[in-house]
Amino acid sequence: MSEPPAQTAVETTGLRKSYGSMTVLDGIDLHVTRGSVYALLGPNGAGKTTTVRILSTLTPPDGGTARVAGLDVVAQRRRVRRAISLTGQYAAVDELQTGEENLRMMGRLRRLSRAQARRRAAELLERFDLTEAAGRRVGTYSGGMRRRLDLAAGLVTEPAVLFLDEPTTGLDPRSRRAMWDVVTDLTAGGVTVFLTTQYLEEADRLADRIALMDAGRIVAEGTAAELKNRVAEQRLDLVATGPSAFDALAAALGPRVAHRDPARLTVGVASDGTAAHVRALLDELDPAGTDVERFAVHDTTLDDVFLALTGRTATSTPGPDGGPTDPNHPDEQDAASTGAGKEATVV
Repeated sequence: MSEPPAQTAVETTGLRKSYGSMTVLDGIDLHVTRGSVYALLGPNGAGKTTTVRILSTLTPPDGGTARVAGLDVVAQRRRVRRAISLTGQYAAVDELQTGEENLRMMGRLRRLSRAQARRRAAELLERFDLTEAAGRRVGTYSGGMRRRLDLAAGLVTEPAVLFLDEPTTGLDPRSRRAMWDVVTDLTAGGVTVFLTTQYLEEADRLADRIALMDAGRIVAEGTAAELKNRVAEQRLDLVATGPSAFDALAAALGPRVAHRDPARLTVGVASDGTAAHVRALLDELDPAGTDVERFAVHDTTLDDVFLALTGRTATSTPGPDGGPTDPNHPDEQDAASTGAGKEATVV
């Protein structure tokens, strides 16, 4: 593989990984521009965590090539580790130490002098709004504070590429938005962020480009706007008059269903939003005027895109053909990428 251009932070070609007879990655091609946020979006078992583990040198690929910060993840493993940081799905910090002690320890592990580690810890505590809690044991921190401290620990030395594997899992909406602000600030400073997430709003809000992943393959890639326009600019939601009417509408739409919510008796279909198209759909689906109680037109969401391209929502549980369900599989172990994640920040 030839050297990637200087503006490329992550590049993979034909990346493959299997566990026994189960194929987890089936020829993944990625290209991430330096200084951008790239989101890998998909359901549990899609292969997101395995991809991150390979790119962060924690798991070797079975085939294909991958380069991070211009370095081969297999042949130049140690150099890759010096150029990256990885934060897993849950905070991997020492709860018996204070926030400041955690950051100073990480600084020393990264070969900073005691004075440098102390100064860097103070800078990061202020940057992540943790100064007042610096002297408290981490065991007393809230979930959002632990996540911010975990991210700060990964930035003790500034990485070229920061891997965030579902960084806002379990956070309340306010803490999630605070993490989003941190990610935005990091990219403004030139750091490349490679983000995996199940949260559609998170990818929509943060990512410069998004790859939709399902069953070990990339099914679509582009900006959020490009992906939405690929399906439709808008969606017509029809609220049925009852369960039988809901079933009839869903059956009439067939593969055109872009949204399905049985609990709310709502089924959605792609539309251009014009009165003529809405009228035509209503005439087609409910000519007698007995099945549709009301309707509304909405902007297309990433969930609509994922459902249209994969047949299921991005937050659904994978079925027998939808990826690994073995609890010992790396993509089913939340903690697997967490405990090993700190390994990638220490050489």
